Amino acid sequence: MEIAVNVRFLLPGDKLEGIGRFTYETLRHLVQQHPEHTFHFLFDRAFDERYRFGPNVVPHVLGPPARHPLLWLAWFEGAVARWLRRRRPAVFLSPDGYTTLRTRVPRVTVIHDLAFEHFPQDVSPLVLRYYRYFTPRFAKASRRVVAVSEATRQDLVQTYGVGPEKISVVYNAADAHFRPQPVAVQQATRERFSAGKPYFLFVGALQPRKNLVNLLQAFDQFKAATGSSAKLLVVGRTAWKAGPIFEVYQRMHYRHDVHLTGRVTDTELVALYAAALATCYVPYFEGFGIPIIEAQACASPVITSNCSSMPEVAGGGARLVDPLSVDSIAAGLGEVHASESYRAELIQKGLQNTQRFSWAESAHLLWQEILAARG
Repeated sequence: MEIAVNVRFLLPGDKLEGIGRFTYETLRHLVQQHPEHTFHFLFDRAFDERYRFGPNVVPHVLGPPARHPLLWLAWFEGAVARWLRRRRPAVFLSPDGYTTLRTRVPRVTVIHDLAFEHFPQDVSPLVLRYYRYFTPRFAKASRRVVAVSEATRQDLVQTYGVGPEKISVVYNAADAHFRPQPVAVQQATRERFSAGKPYFLFVGALQPRKNLVNLLQAFDQFKAATGSSAKLLVVGRTAWKAGPIFEVYQRMHYRHDVHLTGRVTDTELVALYAAALATCYVPYFEGFGIPIIEAQACASPVITSNCSSMPEVAGGGARLVDPLSVDSIAAGLGEVHASESYRAELIQKGLQNTQRFSWAESAHLLWQEILAARG
């Protein structure tokens, strides 16, 4: 069987984030689990050879690079549709929420979230117009739809009226290298990143939905209330509409205790999770929230939001807070900071929770969707 796959999110270099990580891990396992089948990887630019996961992968570069709504249109409805018409694979798998409407090839489309429907102000007008027009049509045109959480599955049913029998849930997972670290590594990490002080950790792109405005204000409130020496490390690239984040940062009373690290390596990220007083990840909307289980896998206590997919993913192994309430986030910081026994309880429950997630199992479930779509 020949399977075509949209792999736009397999970017050159070390640039994989949530959707890219899902794409990378599920495809890496699929290729290895099914050497008898051929996978045609459709890139929109020159690709990194490390993404050729096996001899049964055939890469294709189709232009133009699709990083803008007009170019998305040209790539999916033009270049991809033409390629599918010529090659006629058994199935077209798209792990990033986009597909093409101009094909009769059975489609499996992974939709990670519908955040733009609930928080339209967080994306540009042109991007919003594309999403709102195409996403419901992609879901309708796809023979099988995959959601990365039950929360997203229910959102697709309620927002777009997609039949629940058409949607399956395939979770993300934490990579195997996310695991607890020795005390010496933890101490060295604190010395390097927080002057030896305990720290709260945020991991994610700096963009509105990650709710850093409220987290920064809550950290200021926590510091004023406790006098703690704890710091806050913010790990991630600056993405879109980040201006308000930096405006709040500049106004903070305890700005000197907040460190914006930018991107870090995977090795550094594991050490940062493992050495954290707690990971504080409080978006107001998530399709899944990979940092929750990465942190849990590294034995970090987790503070996360009480809405959308996050309680589902945290699995009872996190202190839940209201992301829209600065007071609630500050209270969560204070409670986790104050009690070593509570942190130990969160660590134990978090480590247990991560056993629910496996990239190998996610790839297996995705393969079942490919078979179902083929009919």
